[in-house]
Amino acid sequence: MRKTWIVPAMAIAALAAGPSIARDRASSVAVAARKAMAETGAKGQAIALIANGKVTSVQSFGVRNAAGDPLTSDTVMYGASLTKAVFGYLTTQLAAEGKLDLDKPIAALLPRPLPDYANLDAYGHWGDLAGDERWRRITPRMVLNHATGFANFAFLEPDQRLRIHFDPGTRYAYSGEGIMLLQFALEQGLGLDVESELQRRYFMPLGMTRTSLKWQARFAANLADGWDIDGKIQPHDERSRVRAAGSMDTTIGDLAKMAAAMVAGYRMPATWRAKFATGTLPITSRQQFPTLWPEAPPAERPAAAAALGVIAFSGPQGPGWFKGGHNDTTANTLVCLERGRRCVLILANDVRAERAFPALVRAALGETGVPYRWEYPGLPSY
Repeated sequence: MRKTWIVPAMAIAALAAGPSIARDRASSVAVAARKAMAETGAKGQAIALIANGKVTSVQSFGVRNAAGDPLTSDTVMYGASLTKAVFGYLTTQLAAEGKLDLDKPIAALLPRPLPDYANLDAYGHWGDLAGDERWRRITPRMVLNHATGFANFAFLEPDQRLRIHFDPGTRYAYSGEGIMLLQFALEQGLGLDVESELQRRYFMPLGMTRTSLKWQARFAANLADGWDIDGKIQPHDERSRVRAAGSMDTTIGDLAKMAAAMVAGYRMPATWRAKFATGTLPITSRQQFPTLWPEAPPAERPAAAAALGVIAFSGPQGPGWFKGGHNDTTANTLVCLERGRRCVLILANDVRAERAFPALVRAALGETGVPYRWEYPGLPSY
């Protein structure tokens, strides 16, 4: 049976009140992390805590490779789809600056009709959309809400052709190719280089010296390989292309700074920071994956809505937002609560760590209300 945790307002305030509270919380999280690794068999994971919009703790556990070298706070790990949350924050800031209208079709940004660009390995199979004019309706908000109508990627379609499965903007269906469409539009239409913008606006000012959406040879000296569900190790993938859908390499120390900046509204007007994390498209599927999961009866839908690159929810501690990241050897999650500007960030170089994420988030933040049944439907009872 699922446990319900009641966290009084005074206790919530205390959690972010001072150094001693932060140390106690970090110590509790360390105990929970070691227990989780023993139970799941995960080889390595790193956890950062944020309170009042500031990083209060960064801890690493286990190893980064088969040689047994320790995982440290500056070990480069795969950010996976947490890249989408960072990209969503960038896009929101561009909108706040008047450089982009979230609700104006992407077609208006492009010098040419989207299908005329043909199928581009670096971005997406835009040529496949010829004959379906619905691509003209897709807006940046729809992309960040995962409401383009695309599958996750065209290569997952039976015939490996990109298509629109439902009218854009009408429902949620996770799509990495949709995120790539927005990156393409920013680069083609606004003349922006997404990697350069991220470095200039966030990574360099925040001191994120070991973070990039493109592989850097200097990362190799302290790099995390990964373990799959069967406990087999795989080498770190050196991604040569900037892909806003998920190519970010980072460290727990670096990405904790970015998460703190995002929850605190770094370089963003308060009204726009609120828009970033406010859900505008209710989620109607029983679970997130496989993508294009059919709509569920209202009683079986999560209490969550798509925001601008993250998922918004409300729980016992009020509103919050989260984003996960996953591949065969990676398990990541970022959960933030607006009250107290508190977050927990978990990066794991072992996909088996994912099974313990609900317990670890609870140890860090208390009961949050994250819709884990939707995010991780295969997890056992928690």
